[in-house]
Parts: sequence; structure tokens; C-alpha cells
Amino acid sequence: MAKKSGGGHYRSAISGRYVTSGHGKRSPDTTVFEKTGGGSTGSARSAKTGRFVTGAASKRNPKTTVRES
Repeated sequence: MAKKSGGGHYRSAISGRYVTSGHGKRSPDTTVFEKTGGGSTGSARSAKTGRFVTGAASKRNPKTTVRES
């Protein structure tokens, strides 16, 4: 993934909990960088690509997707 800049935080794709930026940078395949503000309510995002995915894709890959509320 591209270098992250600006306001935001990392979230674990496995547990859904917020993690430190150090952990997020060391584990890019299982964490998602979320920018502050914006986003789509009730959607899911891939931890590997950072792109929004369908609900079906999220259910098939629960450890590598994060539901955003």
C-alpha cells in the first residue's frame, strides 16, 4: 500500500479494534488505515488493498476485511 499521510488511524481486520500505527505498519495485510472523516456507512473495506468490497466478498474473507460503520 501507499505511504499514509494526514489524519487517520489503523484498525485490525481480524478483531476490528484500533491498533497502534507501529503495528499497522508492520502488519499491512491484516490492518486497514482509515482516514479521519468520510467513508461509506455500512460498507466493508479490504485490509490488503484498502478498497471497498461487496458484502459477499467480506463474508468470504472475514480476516482480511473490516466493516465500517
